[in-house]
Amino acid sequence: MTGSLNAVAASWLMQQPAEEPRWVVEGLLTAGLHILAGAPKVGKSWLALDLAVHVSLGEPMWEMATSPCEVLYLCLEDTHARVQRRLWALADELGEEVWVVVSACSMADGLVGQVGDFCDEHPRVGLVIIDTLQRVRPPRADSSYAADYGDLGELKALADTRGLAVVAVHHTRKMGDADVLNRVSGTTGITGSADTTMVLERASRGSTSATLVATGRDVEHQELRLRFQSRRWELVGRVSQEEIEEREVPECVLAVLSFALSEGRWSGTTSRLAEAARVGDVSPDALGKRLAQHAALLAERGVEYRRERTRAGSVVTLEAPGGTCGTCGTSGDAPPEPATRATRATRTNGSPFGQQALPGM
Repeated sequence: MTGSLNAVAASWLMQQPAEEPRWVVEGLLTAGLHILAGAPKVGKSWLALDLAVHVSLGEPMWEMATSPCEVLYLCLEDTHARVQRRLWALADELGEEVWVVVSACSMADGLVGQVGDFCDEHPRVGLVIIDTLQRVRPPRADSSYAADYGDLGELKALADTRGLAVVAVHHTRKMGDADVLNRVSGTTGITGSADTTMVLERASRGSTSATLVATGRDVEHQELRLRFQSRRWELVGRVSQEEIEEREVPECVLAVLSFALSEGRWSGTTSRLAEAARVGDVSPDALGKRLAQHAALLAERGVEYRRERTRAGSVVTLEAPGGTCGTCGTSGDAPPEPATRATRATRTNGSPFGQQALPGM
């Protein structure tokens, strides 16, 4: 391919009105390619069909507004009878806004063309769900990044050229990972192609509670607590941004935060601080580095962190107005609840979810 580059000046671009993404589910799904991943039998198909029903009716999904449109649902691991039973559980009546397909070509044999032809016949289609991605991918001898990126690139091009939200249902790895993107089966070519990656994980095997983690280009990282009840995933709550941020904070910093809130004011070397706050197996230099990295978080939680050079060496000062002054022996107001992971675990897991098995997933 040859030809001149279609370049625009950054100064011109900066002064153009912003082009807002077209939301299918506000705050969660835009026009583009999206991955919905989860372990086998976790309830992905129930969630996908429920999403189709809500969008087709223009009803809010988990308190998020939807843009009503027709939906093409390719449920390629199911039969019409199984989808029928699920629809009976999810809705009392539906118009001709949800179209169900149980057999389609692979991507190598013309799936993109089939979907394009259907959209030409049904111009109100705005959401396409492919359940599952593996059913439409061509068989390959390798599982390289290039293969994953190439296959997903075709679906991404379909979504972008036609202004569709395409949701591809996929599986997660058996081994967990702290990074949600690394839990998706395959190479990073899959998550790299997608505009949004969503991972559905149950709290434990047989539990009716789960968390849906979503992150993407136009979507802020969010975590939704869900419960499977009456054959659909209902919203229980959202994980706060504060809790999400604290997960990235080292335990030693949280220990110092708790110590500072209880002391009120403290001053000394990082070696003495490591002993006083009982930070565990962390060297003084490493502790000083991590406190400096998270000084803004300490300030947000009410602790001022300072480091000064003296003739005796570097001295760390922690001040938490309202705490008990460990240096001067005075007391202020009672300190806030220490921000420890144990405290957060109590808040997070306190919801009384049931422990029944999920039927038919």
